[in-house]
Amino acid sequence: MTDTSHRRSAATHVPYDEGTAWAGWVVFGGVMLMMMGAFQIIEGLVALFDDGFYAVSSTGLVVEVNYNTWGWIHLVLGAIGVLVGIGLLAGNMAARIAGVVIAFLSALANLAFISAYPVWSVILIALDVIVIYAITVHGRELKES
Repeated sequence: MTDTSHRRSAATHVPYDEGTAWAGWVVFGGVMLMMMGAFQIIEGLVALFDDGFYAVSSTGLVVEVNYNTWGWIHLVLGAIGVLVGIGLLAGNMAARIAGVVIAFLSALANLAFISAYPVWSVILIALDVIVIYAITVHGRELKES
């Protein structure tokens, strides 16, 4: 008689704790967070060194502070964003939490900065939302190292 049971061999068995194809979303989120961090750093440096570059003076911003303050805010958010993106690529759980927080703060800062540089701020807000989606929906798919 033939064995008709459906047993998998050890070579084809995939354990449940391995990452799935959805882990690519988390890698995408990590790379985008690092790229957004670089964009924030550039935006911060422009605000620090060339405040005449922006569409309005600092008194026309949603939050009335000078461009030096905005420059430092963008620099700090950018630097933390790059570091958290590296942590996401490593599969760190703390980086997942920090990634959502940093993306939220980045979106909030760009919303307040929107009158100075509208198109760029809207692009960064959209990328922040995509990063939050990638981390929150598919973050569990990436194995922690």
